[in-house]
Amino acid sequence: MEFDPRWLLFVLPVVFVLGWLASKLDSRQWKLEQRDSPKAYFKGLNLLLNEQQDKAIDAFIEAVQNDPDTSELHFALGSLFRRRGETERAVRVHEHLLRRGDLPRTDRDRAQHELAQDFFKAGLFDRAEAAYAELRGTAFEREARLALLSLYERSRDWAKAAEVAAELEAAGTGSFSGRIAHYLCEQALLAQGHGHADLAQELLGQARRRAPEGARAYVLQGQLLLKAGQPEAALAAFTHLLAANPPAFNLVAADCAAAAKALGQPERAVALLTEQYLRAPSMQLLRALASLQPGPQRERLTAHLREQPVLSAATDLLKLNAPQLPEAEAQGMIRALEKATKPLQRYRCAACGFEAAHYFWQCPGCLNWDSYPPQPVEELS
Repeated sequence: MEFDPRWLLFVLPVVFVLGWLASKLDSRQWKLEQRDSPKAYFKGLNLLLNEQQDKAIDAFIEAVQNDPDTSELHFALGSLFRRRGETERAVRVHEHLLRRGDLPRTDRDRAQHELAQDFFKAGLFDRAEAAYAELRGTAFEREARLALLSLYERSRDWAKAAEVAAELEAAGTGSFSGRIAHYLCEQALLAQGHGHADLAQELLGQARRRAPEGARAYVLQGQLLLKAGQPEAALAAFTHLLAANPPAFNLVAADCAAAAKALGQPERAVALLTEQYLRAPSMQLLRALASLQPGPQRERLTAHLREQPVLSAATDLLKLNAPQLPEAEAQGMIRALEKATKPLQRYRCAACGFEAAHYFWQCPGCLNWDSYPPQPVEELS
């Protein structure tokens, strides 16, 4: 049977019409899906801007159900879960993304970074460390190293923190000499606590070379030497501190006086304390001088009050003049002044305002290093 070409005149129009109808149906379906998905997405954004996170999460979940292949919706949803503290749900969202075989490399790296942040927020530091390690060689490597640095600081793994800080410095992120010096000081304290005094001094020496203007290594070195019965070496460390970082000398004024008295050479400490007092008067320096030369302390306090009318100087002066006053009156005034002075003797972080009775090299509030001025609150104004 021969093929009749006339059939083409009937078949071709039918095929064309069917194809046109199919394309229109697909286009309508696609438009409906696209209309529903952005509607839910923008609804979620609007709710988020209005700080209605619960409703925003519901809207994003709806958007994800309408368009499960859109990675941006998953990222938005995972970020919301983490911000709300629902880290388990955030982990599930980001792990789902990582299991997708069609995910582009950039989105896969982003999902890995988000997953690492989930673990960090949840306090799962071992899993966060492993997740951040997967980001080496990606666009998130710098952020991952900075996060690892914070992680190692929180877990007090000072050796690893120093290693990561050195990597960041080598990569051109900035100078981390000050931080590395602090890490070495922390290791020195651990070594001293385990009875390894020589190792502690070696680590402090490394810290001094790393950050020659940093105060902590000199302070710790002098204090540890003084406790070890080496006042001469301790006084030398305090002298180096005065040259390298004069404001921090306030922190060791009493230790410096103790070292000179142990040597039987109080005049050496008097010279150092007077030098710094003339440069920047403070009560720590005055009290250290009083322990070495108590005679002229009344005149020193009177002069100090003229320049800096602080309550602690008034309290000390009142104590010196107490024998000349009725005992009940003197004791009452002293107790009142001491009560008023106590809050002013605290140290305050310059970054976050966190106050503490003791000096901290790293703020317990904001975790910044060297954010505490070496003067108490009453001497900052």
